[in-house]
Amino acid sequence: MRDTPLSNCERRFLLKAVEEKKRLDGRQTYDYRNIKITFGTDYGCCIVELGRTRVLCQVSCELVPPKDSRPTEGIMFFNLELSPMASPAFEPNRQSELLVMLNRQLERCLRNSKCIDTESLCVVSGEKVWQIRVDVHVLNHDGNLMDAASIAAISALSHFRRPDVAIQGRDITVFSPEERDPIPLSIYHMPICVSFAFFLQGSYLLVDPCEREERVKDGLLVIAMNKHREICSIQSSGGIMLLKDQVLRCSKIASVKVSEITELINKALENDRKIRKEGGKFGFAESMPKERITALKRDEAPVEMTDVKETASEINILRSVSSPVLVAMGTAQVGEGIVNSWGLDEDEEDEPQTEDTKTDEVMVISDSEEEEVVILNEEAQ
Repeated sequence: MRDTPLSNCERRFLLKAVEEKKRLDGRQTYDYRNIKITFGTDYGCCIVELGRTRVLCQVSCELVPPKDSRPTEGIMFFNLELSPMASPAFEPNRQSELLVMLNRQLERCLRNSKCIDTESLCVVSGEKVWQIRVDVHVLNHDGNLMDAASIAAISALSHFRRPDVAIQGRDITVFSPEERDPIPLSIYHMPICVSFAFFLQGSYLLVDPCEREERVKDGLLVIAMNKHREICSIQSSGGIMLLKDQVLRCSKIASVKVSEITELINKALENDRKIRKEGGKFGFAESMPKERITALKRDEAPVEMTDVKETASEINILRSVSSPVLVAMGTAQVGEGIVNSWGLDEDEEDEPQTEDTKTDEVMVISDSEEEEVVILNEEAQ
């Protein structure tokens, strides 16, 4: 499935925003998106979130024969996969140009930079060595996959523990984590990739471009560097000519970003190590925000309670004086304060007058006679 192309209006809008030093998500020109590193229950498994870009990395190991050219060194293998789950533009089981470029850049960043001591992975010279396999799976693609993949790979390698082994003659014994504590890898430094996107023939640049910004870019510069300001690899793509001052400027920006990301990785590793030592809960499930459906929450609005009794008394008086319900004759209406008039219109005519009604009529007649007497007296005078 081909990805939906940008319209001309969107392309002009993005380029105009870059000229005005504005970005879609409100970041500044040299700002990274929020980075979140989460480790799983097993050693060597982590998820890195770079904004909406999510990458899962899993490190595993096995005993294999070494290469003939290097009998005393272990083997490092890197594999990055782009699945349709990450983006509709990715096709399964097909080597795209982007996939090949990402795999080469990841190998150049981690294996060719000699960040891991491969000689410490040797068990028996010329017979058995450890092969470390790094599998990177892209879960969601929102731009800058190279930076997210490099952060996930070096974080997972730093978190990984290989089993301990014992050698007796020609016999090799591999101990489980319950028998002996696993051994971490020997890592010299942490190379991290920082991507720079260039626009309008190199006139403008952005750090950590998102997916829409990558569509309108003219070129891309990826610098892999460690916190000691040592450049491990550098790659330029897009066919634009970059000046020496531009490359030096990008390297200075990359040194600052790499130091911040390295500190974040070390802090995440320290927190995970502390939780495991204390026996607390850890893993992907514990890091997810707990939003339970069964927990009902509602905000209580403040209510004025000063004149509640007075208001209630006024309501009761109004109900006693006049009922807001209109009673229809010949119908049954049941409720508080409502008169039941079911069939009373016919029965009241046939019923004889009670004593109370008679006395009321007598009193009315006497009142009218008194009024006539008073009027006659006034005329006589």
